[in-house]
Amino acid sequence: MYEIGVTTDFSSAHHVRGHAGKCAGPHGHNWAVEVFFRGETLNELGMIEDFRVLKDGIRRVLDTVDHKDLNRLPAFASCNPTSENIARWLFEELARTMNNARYRVRRVRVRESPGTMACYTETP
Repeated sequence: MYEIGVTTDFSSAHHVRGHAGKCAGPHGHNWAVEVFFRGETLNELGMIEDFRVLKDGIRRVLDTVDHKDLNRLPAFASCNPTSENIARWLFEELARTMNNARYRVRRVRVRESPGTMACYTETP
């Protein structure tokens, strides 16, 4: 089994509804995102996929949240845009738009600041 990954980022604002501390107020992050793909076979060039193809697919999804107030988006209307929920949403959107017969999204890691992260992974 092969696994490859892409690291990228996006910027957005959010707040955590019901939080008792500073996160209750609007604030922003430069989110670092890592997306891992898994595949059993390589193409004729010896790759799971060209990294440019993967980066372009990830960017299309990230463009929907980049420089946005996450709390105003339908995806987070019924849940807080926490790192955990952002990782899950990104995983689901990327899997929906990028999974194919040769590879699939395996894991998404989101970092809202240095030293903090949340991951969402494929169920085995």
